[in-house]
Amino acid sequence: MRIAIGVDWSDQAFTAVTQTFHTYHPSDVTLVHGVDLGMFESPIVAQAANLQGYDDYRNVMVDAGKQLLDRAEAMIPPDIGNVRRINEIGSPAQIILNTAKTVAADLIVVGARGRSRVTEVVLGSVSHRVLMHASCPTLIVKGNARPIRQVLVAIEGREDAGRIKKWLLMHPFKDPVGLSVLTVVPSLQMADPANIVGFQAWSDAAMRYAEDLVKETGATLMGAQYTVSTRAVTGEPATTVAQQASGMDLVVVASHGRKGVERFLLGSVSHSTVHHVPCPILVIR
Repeated sequence: MRIAIGVDWSDQAFTAVTQTFHTYHPSDVTLVHGVDLGMFESPIVAQAANLQGYDDYRNVMVDAGKQLLDRAEAMIPPDIGNVRRINEIGSPAQIILNTAKTVAADLIVVGARGRSRVTEVVLGSVSHRVLMHASCPTLIVKGNARPIRQVLVAIEGREDAGRIKKWLLMHPFKDPVGLSVLTVVPSLQMADPANIVGFQAWSDAAMRYAEDLVKETGATLMGAQYTVSTRAVTGEPATTVAQQASGMDLVVVASHGRKGVERFLLGSVSHSTVHHVPCPILVIR
């Protein structure tokens, strides 16, 4: 398993390194640091601004990145077969994304600093941009690093379930875990009380489908590596998943791949869940 880990000087970035090896035992790890010089990334801009000592500033920032990677690499278990280091000037999120493609990473790991959704939209964040644009699964690390013992698997439909099952079977966790497979049937309000019979029939059929879905998913995953429980409930999906995540070590969801305006207008259960759950969240693509 190949993993790319984005690191900076934040505490959460170092937590992300630790969490990676609580979660998986990869054979190949790439530590990625983007040296963000802001508007002075280009020497032409620096010269136009008449910034004295630009070369010294640039060199100091690059050297600081090397020291950061030294510290992060010291946290990697000695039995990991291959460790790479990337220390480049540019947008941290873009460097992480580019590196993940170059090394054919199976997973990207980044720490989240807990910005609100409004702040995230206005200011941006590395974890947000990586989550939005990554072409492989992404582990967003929140809170303290922890061994993975109990995992909530939230599925919306058969497509979600298929992608998540494929990942969990191909990439088992470092240690055996208990999986709680959950699907949430959205609560709907009946506009016309005269339609109560038809509405109840739809509601019953939706719940039967949901129960069958989680049972089928759980049966596929049951084995030596996983013990499985299943549950189908009604409610608002993102909020309900966050509530069910209480006491869990990890939440696993699938992304539908919406981007830009479509995501802004329609929203995304996986994206909303990232903001609500207090523990690490693995987003499968």
